[in-house]
Amino acid sequence: MGMSDVIMEKNYINGQWQAGDGETIAVINPSTEKPIGHFHETSADDVDRAVTAACDAFPAWSALPGAERANYMRKMTAAIRANMDDLVVMQMANCGKPRSEAEADIVGSVDCIDYFADRAEELDARQQTPIDYDIPGYRSATRLEPMGPVGFILPWNFPMKICSWKLGPALAAGCTVVIKPSEVTPFTDTFWGKAAELAGLPAGVLNVVNGRGAITGAALSSHPGLRKISFTGSTSTGKAIMQAAAEDVKNIGLELGGKSPILVFEDADLDLAARLAVEGVFYNSGQCCNATGRLLAHESIKEDLTTKIEELYKAVVLGTPDTPGMTMGPLASKPQYDKVTGYQDIAREEGLNCLTGGGRAVQFNTGYFVEPTLYTDVPKSSRLWNEEIFGPVLCLRSFSSENEAIAEGNDTEYGLAATIVTEDESRAERVAAQLDAGHIYTNVSVAIPPETSWGGFKQSGIGRELGPWGLSGFLEVKTVTSRG
Repeated sequence: MGMSDVIMEKNYINGQWQAGDGETIAVINPSTEKPIGHFHETSADDVDRAVTAACDAFPAWSALPGAERANYMRKMTAAIRANMDDLVVMQMANCGKPRSEAEADIVGSVDCIDYFADRAEELDARQQTPIDYDIPGYRSATRLEPMGPVGFILPWNFPMKICSWKLGPALAAGCTVVIKPSEVTPFTDTFWGKAAELAGLPAGVLNVVNGRGAITGAALSSHPGLRKISFTGSTSTGKAIMQAAAEDVKNIGLELGGKSPILVFEDADLDLAARLAVEGVFYNSGQCCNATGRLLAHESIKEDLTTKIEELYKAVVLGTPDTPGMTMGPLASKPQYDKVTGYQDIAREEGLNCLTGGGRAVQFNTGYFVEPTLYTDVPKSSRLWNEEIFGPVLCLRSFSSENEAIAEGNDTEYGLAATIVTEDESRAERVAAQLDAGHIYTNVSVAIPPETSWGGFKQSGIGRELGPWGLSGFLEVKTVTSRG
């Protein structure tokens, strides 16, 4: 796939490439603020055609042995590997990511699909699993059956990678899919259609429709032909999708917002703690649902830790993907830039103590660049302490006891992830057991292998992605009880 194939983006419906029939939408390079391409928005009628194609393809696809579905999936990842450099370059241009982060997105998507291809091969052996009970004359067994045609509504922060978290288990289970990429970053996610084409996937098994959430996404989430909607994005949008799905009691998977804490105790390795705090809020320019934007430091080490963090801030190289040594790029879009700088304005209104950053990166004439920002002694009443910012902004508070740290860590409407930094293993286990979060890291950087789970407590979502839990999210359990 050459870049010329990507710039004029189309939909992939029932095995055919075609332009949408709606409004023309430009796709912007966040480093230059200039268009890198465009697409035509998909109307509700074309969404209906994509869902119809997925429904028509479902009986034959779901009836295939798991090993045959796995073979198709591995052909798809071979197509991605063959086009890896083009996809990485496009990811860098469309998202403003450093090459290392863009590569991690694409490689991670390959690893995830391959993992679920292995799970597809195992599915057939899991059928007719006996249930152990003792009622004379009865016997029961379970079957695991695909949920049906499903729809994905994708975010812009990790294109391809987050799609793979949904697509891998759905295809493995035997579901057919309709994918709606983010209108901000549509190009690499639309390549799933090309991968399906190159792999010879039967028509209708995988469809891609481009458009905005309010039009294309709304048509998808309310379509009665789909059995499930899987969405990753903001909590507010997730609530709207949940309401739409309620109309016909669709299954939903929601991976939503976060306001993750990092708890640094008095015995912590402070160099490690500083690195984890900075990584946790600067990776992908802070545009991560699990960004550790709330730093809770024991009062005895707070000042020393703050000094080390400030030194790491000075080492950040803000720039475009072609800037030598760059470690952080721009925010992905103008609305996101406005949101983050808006929070910096709120911080000034609230009188927060800003140690570094706090505004637009003035060395850039164009691009959605903001300064890496650190606030200290942030009161619990601050909007910046409580609301998801989705940018490179770190807020710091101190605590005096373990119980206080746990209480403050949990004092949020979210519960996606958390980090603990301590040299005391028993404390780490004790604190992890009491934190309300779906994935907790102790003394390590964030990593999300496909074998693990991802998803959150409270308003961070419903369900889990990855691992056996991700596969279960696309399977229905059927019990057959017979005379025994």
